[in-house]
Amino acid sequence: MNNFLKKSRHLFANNILGFFFIAVVLFWIKTYIGYRVEFNLGLENGLQQFLLFINPISSAILFFGLALLAKGKKSFKWIIRLNLLMSLWLFFNIVYYRSFTDFITLPTLTQVQNAGDLGPSILELFKGHDVFYFLDTVLLIVLYRFRNFKIEEFRVKRRTIGLVYLAGLAIFAINLGLAEKDRPQLLSRTFDRNYIVKYLGMFNYTVYDAVQNTKTYAQRATANSTDIAEVVNYTKATSAEPNPKYFGKAEGKNVIYLHLESMQNFMIDYKLNGEEVTPFLNSLAHDNSDFMYFDNFFHQVGQGKTADAEFMLENSLFGLPQGAAFTNRSQNTYQAAPAILGQKGYTSAVFHGNYKSFWNRDKMYKSLGFNQFFDANHYNMENKEEVLSYGLMDKPFFKESIPMLETLKQPFYTKFITVSHHFPYAMDQEKATIGKQTTGDASVDNYFQTARYADEALREFFDYLKKSGLYDNSVIVMYGDHYGISENHKEAMSKVLGKDVGAFENAQLQRVPLLIHAPGVKGGEMHQYGGQIDLLPTLLHLLGVESKDYVQFGSDLLSKDHNEVVPFRNGDFVTPDVTSIKGKYYDTKTGELVEENDDILNYKKRAETMLNLSDQVVNGDLLRFYTPNGFKPIDPTDYDYTYEEDGSKEAETGK
Repeated sequence: MNNFLKKSRHLFANNILGFFFIAVVLFWIKTYIGYRVEFNLGLENGLQQFLLFINPISSAILFFGLALLAKGKKSFKWIIRLNLLMSLWLFFNIVYYRSFTDFITLPTLTQVQNAGDLGPSILELFKGHDVFYFLDTVLLIVLYRFRNFKIEEFRVKRRTIGLVYLAGLAIFAINLGLAEKDRPQLLSRTFDRNYIVKYLGMFNYTVYDAVQNTKTYAQRATANSTDIAEVVNYTKATSAEPNPKYFGKAEGKNVIYLHLESMQNFMIDYKLNGEEVTPFLNSLAHDNSDFMYFDNFFHQVGQGKTADAEFMLENSLFGLPQGAAFTNRSQNTYQAAPAILGQKGYTSAVFHGNYKSFWNRDKMYKSLGFNQFFDANHYNMENKEEVLSYGLMDKPFFKESIPMLETLKQPFYTKFITVSHHFPYAMDQEKATIGKQTTGDASVDNYFQTARYADEALREFFDYLKKSGLYDNSVIVMYGDHYGISENHKEAMSKVLGKDVGAFENAQLQRVPLLIHAPGVKGGEMHQYGGQIDLLPTLLHLLGVESKDYVQFGSDLLSKDHNEVVPFRNGDFVTPDVTSIKGKYYDTKTGELVEENDDILNYKKRAETMLNLSDQVVNGDLLRFYTPNGFKPIDPTDYDYTYEEDGSKEAETGK
């Protein structure tokens, strides 16, 4: 250490350019190690490995170069400050990636208000070696504070600064040129952030993201009524005709959505040490008389996770490529399920044991047209043994929801959002009724206990529904909102499933349960491929409401014309024949690699078209220019979710 300090002092003694050079090299090495250790970027060849190695250089030069504009001591101090800021950004992305297998985008920063409720979930993501990501900052401070020279008050010559920036831009240009050679149209035709980080680096991606979001926000300002025409023509042309066997079979019935937090479909029939983990869900999945069980149903969420699932459920529009529509587009005009059904006599309500500001729900639900929102203020949140970071545990949640449900005028459209089965899957062992897994990965091992608890809570709620008569008079839809175990846990999941979990297997694990009970409709296992985008048209057709005039990108799962191309938010897709993962194609049945052909190109084009047009609708707020016949646009100011307490809990009401 002493030798290094002496050499370093000699190198930059009174020379800001030497200090700058040390800062760039240290940050470059640190960032590259972080890339390799923390991120799964799917490096496929030597060129990609080389690009990942060099891409931190241009970022460090261009950002640290700003400090050279200052004078004397300020230049040294600003290099240290910029190093700290960039180190924090790298670290925040690492922590975010550990949970979501994704990178922070500027819109996700508007969701930081949710972090206050995460508590132990965040602590679970920190690791002992994280101090490494700040060692270079500490070293720069030491080099500066223990210098044995006097810093002269001088400025770096403009010509020198120009040469520094020219070097940074040249390295970036070479980087981008090689990236485009390996991945043509990298910046113009990609939905996947992993690609851009892999080729250009995380910091250059941040700049790219800022530019893209500036363009996105400009879309609304420049949008006009002609922009919606292409979208309407597309959705009408691709709309699936209702199946006469199912259309209107549940007309006038109540609707009860049960939002199954983090529940993946591999849990159906899964046994841990010979014991079923979710016996109640299993019984419903195999109830051929009462429940339709869709075993090829996929979540399609992006960074919004739970909020994206809700957004698709209510609108049949995709979540945004960055951030969440719930937080970034709550002011938009929508033609959502509660509004459509509300104009046909339905009362709508959401039940959720967390506070209404989480995911900006109190604002978004008004734009969607929900009459009532029963949030944490309506529940007993004082018993800390029954309250988690994300809200009230499922058993007391359902129990306390029942009196509020009984205040609703029928027919009603309702949604119950559960939270117990949520990362980090914490479970009081006195409440656990099944043991943990034994993979050595805490997130995976705990997952099974909270899944069992959620299953038991559902069974108790169903007992009430049957005793009250609501079961026989309601469409009940249960769906998994998103994955619970991310691809960062492939090794543990290989032990769980007893087979290697690679890219293809992980893609198949994105199936989530979908079970639908509709009075008068025979159940059974349904094998068609579909996703959350398809739920709204499926429900509307069961209720006898034609969906064709609405702008919806899903298609009725029960229609003979149902579209079985399931796009994912990153541009990948799955069909019964082929699974697309990061530019590679696999036979969906065998998992073997296949070559691109005309059918695959058509699938790819359809997936990209759906995502692009949906993004145009949401980013441009295009539904303000289009109103289907018979539909009255929603005015969010007509809804009031103010909680009043005068000794009793009163329902929130929309005017």
